[in-house]
Formats: sequence, structure tokens, C-alpha cells
Amino acid sequence: MAEALLSLHGIRVRYDEPTVLEVDSLAVYPGEVLAVMGPNGAGKSTLLRLMGLLQQPTQGKIYFHDREVSPTDGLSIRRRMASVFQEPLLLNASVYDNAALGLKLRGLDGRTIEQRINPWLTRLGIEHLASRQARSLSGGEAQRTSLVRALALDPELLLLDEPFSPLDPPTREGLLLDLERILRETGITTVFVTHDRDEAFMLGDRVAVLIAGKIHQVGAAAEVFLRPVNEAVAHFVGIDTKLSGVVETVNEGWAQVRFNGGCVEVCGDFQAGEHLLLCLRPEDITLGAPDKDFESSARNRLIAKLVKIIPWGAHYRAELACGDNRLVALITRPSFLELKLHEGDDAVASFKATAVHVIKRK
Repeated sequence: MAEALLSLHGIRVRYDEPTVLEVDSLAVYPGEVLAVMGPNGAGKSTLLRLMGLLQQPTQGKIYFHDREVSPTDGLSIRRRMASVFQEPLLLNASVYDNAALGLKLRGLDGRTIEQRINPWLTRLGIEHLASRQARSLSGGEAQRTSLVRALALDPELLLLDEPFSPLDPPTREGLLLDLERILRETGITTVFVTHDRDEAFMLGDRVAVLIAGKIHQVGAAAEVFLRPVNEAVAHFVGIDTKLSGVVETVNEGWAQVRFNGGCVEVCGDFQAGEHLLLCLRPEDITLGAPDKDFESSARNRLIAKLVKIIPWGAHYRAELACGDNRLVALITRPSFLELKLHEGDDAVASFKATAVHVIKRK
């Protein structure tokens, strides 16, 4: 594997007695976007401050280009990084002057600064705002200004601390799309912290899931979202259907698992008597009316009661009860309206055996 640009080893952060962050190993590699995802209070901002050398760990080591960072190295290495925070930190000055601030502090002349700033103003769509005062900007315009200031520094490492969270949905979506394009085109190594799984999946080449101060899983974005390693990660990445069951029979790579509500077939090598957690994403469950035949290649069909129907953008989110278990399905509006199902009705929930992600219980 390539040399890590920045890596953390044996990190512990304690305030008084409680350990608020415990990271045994984490690295970001040149050219990748590492999305650090977790709920509020998980320790994401603390982790980003460590990676930005703005805070010292209580215990552990940080390496930059495989060289251990010492307290005296901090300033020189920080000059090779740039950060964008949740709240734009702008001076009472023009957009151009705010964007140029970092370059001015590094002693560049006006002509060079102009050559560095203007292309980024254009790429982020705010060249027409160059002379506008920062206090008159919208939230999205202010955050774009912060991004120009950071990107114009040509950093080796870009650190983004939930930069989209204060923005309204249309503004957030537009900025996300622009940033995704810029990161792909430039290959800037980036650590992006977010509590939003859609943002993490969209921007991250790899995703690290941080819960209660600990890294639970690191891997390719699709791997983390489709194959979480434990129940905590499964819950956070949006797997709403989780069935606890016991393997009854096995047969050449297939297993039948009984849970309180029925039986399910799954793929994999298991032993009779094993305790499993069966995970299903809502988009992998198809609904049908119990009194109608519908074509499906799915091996698994469960009768469940439709408990709640919630409009969900272009879909309906259907919550169902099957025994003591809760199933959640995401159905397109046309498909759901065609079914003519209502809350309180029985429905058939079907899904393929290959759609079930299995976590072995310890």
C-alpha cells in the first residue's frame, strides 16, 4: 500500500478521567477522500483537530509522510494543510480579501495572489461576488468563500469539519456537487467529517465510522454501507431492518434462519445453532398485497402488518411488524399507490437471500 500522508497510532484523548477518543490506527492516503462519519458527540471534531495538529493527544503518535510529528513540527506541517469549518470564519472585508488572506499571510505578492484566487472564485461560482462584503453573503456564499481561501493555498491535506450542516437543502446540494467535482478533478487529499451518511457516501472514497469515541469500521464507502461489521454501524448507516435469529439448517452455502416472526434463507457458511443478526436495507425489500400474485425471484417472503406509511421524497417509507420485529421498506410512489395498501393491512415483504447481510453474534 502507498505511504500514508498522515496517520494516527495508539491515540487516546482524555479530559480529566473519561477517555473521549480512542483510535488505535487511522490513516489517510495521497489523493483519497476519507469521510469520518458519526453521530453528534462521537468525537469527530476532536479527531479532526488532532489530524490538523491543532490539539495534542493525551497518548499516541501522529505521523506525516511516515515521520513522527514532534511538538516543534506543528507549525511547519500545518502550513501544508488547510481547513474549512462548520461556521465560515470571515473577516469584515470583501470576498476577495477573505479568500486571499492565507496567501497574504504567507507573503505572496499581489499579482501571484490574483493568479491563485481568481480561478478558484470562478470554479466555485462566486467570481461575481469578489467585491461584495462578507457580512452581506448568504450561508452558501460564505462557505464557498471559505473553500476558495482553503483551496487557493494548494494544500497537501484539506480538512473539512461538517461544512454543509448549517446550509439549507438546495444550497447544500449545489455545494456538495461542486465540491465532489473539484475533489475528483484535483485529487486533493481530504478528510471530511460529517454526521450525514449521504454526504459521506457521496464524497468518501473510504469511510471511517466513529461512534462514542471509537473507530468501529474503516473501508471503501460501499463496503461500509452494505456490509457493516456490527449492529451499531448497521444502525448508523441506515439499516433499519435487523432480525435476530438462530440457524436451523444448512445446505451447501445456504442456511435457514428462524426468528420470532418466521424463517429466512441466507447465503453463507454457517453452523446449525449459530446466533445471527440479519440486516436488510429498506430499498432491498419489496412489498406486495397478500391477495395478489406478483412476480419475484426473491427466496424470502414474510407476511407482515403495515404499521405506518410515511411520504419520503419520491418514495413511501413503509414500516411493518413481523412478530416482534420491525421491517422497513422504501417503495416508489407509483408502485405503492398501485398496491392500494393502507395502515393496518397485511402485506407480503419479499427480499432476496443475497440481499441479507449477516453479522455473527458473539
